Amino acid sequence: MAKSKPYVSPSFSYETLEETLDIKPKGTQLFIGIPKENSFNENRIALTPEAVGVMVANGHRVMLETGAGEGASYNDLDYSDVGAKIAYHKKEVFECDALVKSAPISETECELLKPNQYIISPIHLSVMKREILQKMMEKKITALSFENLKDDTGHNPIVRSMSEIAGSAVMLIAGQYLSKANNGKGVLVGGISGIPPTKVIIIGAGIVGEYAARTALAMGASVKIFDNSIYRLKRLQNNIGDRLWTSVIEPKILAKQLKTCDVAVGALSSSSGRTPIIVSEQMVSNMRPGSIIVDVSIDRGGCFETSEVTTHEKPIFRKFDVIHYCVPNIPSGFARTASQAISNVLMPLLLETADEGGIDHAVWHKANIRSGVYLFKGSLTNFHLSERFDLKYTDLDLLIASRR
Repeated sequence: MAKSKPYVSPSFSYETLEETLDIKPKGTQLFIGIPKENSFNENRIALTPEAVGVMVANGHRVMLETGAGEGASYNDLDYSDVGAKIAYHKKEVFECDALVKSAPISETECELLKPNQYIISPIHLSVMKREILQKMMEKKITALSFENLKDDTGHNPIVRSMSEIAGSAVMLIAGQYLSKANNGKGVLVGGISGIPPTKVIIIGAGIVGEYAARTALAMGASVKIFDNSIYRLKRLQNNIGDRLWTSVIEPKILAKQLKTCDVAVGALSSSSGRTPIIVSEQMVSNMRPGSIIVDVSIDRGGCFETSEVTTHEKPIFRKFDVIHYCVPNIPSGFARTASQAISNVLMPLLLETADEGGIDHAVWHKANIRSGVYLFKGSLTNFHLSERFDLKYTDLDLLIASRR
């Protein structure tokens, strides 16, 4: 029997199906609260009046606790003029859907948090407590940290800005405490014609080290930089565009250079945990009387054995007649500049979050925002925090994919 030919009916129409795309939801309105910071020597504010003005112009609501901008020399009127509502009780601000803070969440603030809130703030690993994390997890909080937030280029914009401020401030601080007015040695940082330049030692060739070196060179000082990363030393030389005196951290060379320096800067960073102690008590005891140590890495424990945390109110102490300046959070002393730098990153981020339809959608569409999230709907998504506090870790990518 002959095979019958396949029959194609003219009544069928064969068409390609449309591709189904992941359609973004419509933008959402944000209700942002900015509380006044009462801890951690914090003077910065995370959104400037100009940034709040942009948020309000885009249809968002902003509530500010009275006096929140005072540390950065902004008053309530500056904020109310651009459309922010001023609240006279902290509890009122904590009723907002999103909180933007310039200091970490404290234990007392944990009680005020409402379920499913969205928080942007620093973490400050050194002072983070397990109880605070657990309370935030119980309340199903979504939290994004300054330290881990990345931009489209993969850099940490807020950390970078704060490091630039700290690095530039280092030499201004050193100059202040070397002057006779502050019972210093009476030495001008940099020196003048006919007088040998002041000698500055910088340990660490990251952003802080680079900006400290730039400022010291601009003042006319002689600069020597130590770092164990040849790549960082090369990058610093290329960025400054000068052949600088550089060395790996070799104890004998370092001890010899510290003996004759006027300013020693600790600018080592550590991605997780404490910074290593590079300068021993013995090395400090051999330094010149009246010289100054500025330990910027005190935020993560410090790299001088003699370093002890000080405050903006009482910033220095003397040991072996060497002045020690060990204030954590140096950018807070230059609060207005620091606030503008933070605001420049957070304002576009908040607008982007709103355009995406809220943080749930923003983390799905934007991989760079994902890097900053350490809590998502109460699940801990930061591996370092889960390891340190022995809490359950959940992979954020899997978590948001399962919700689609």
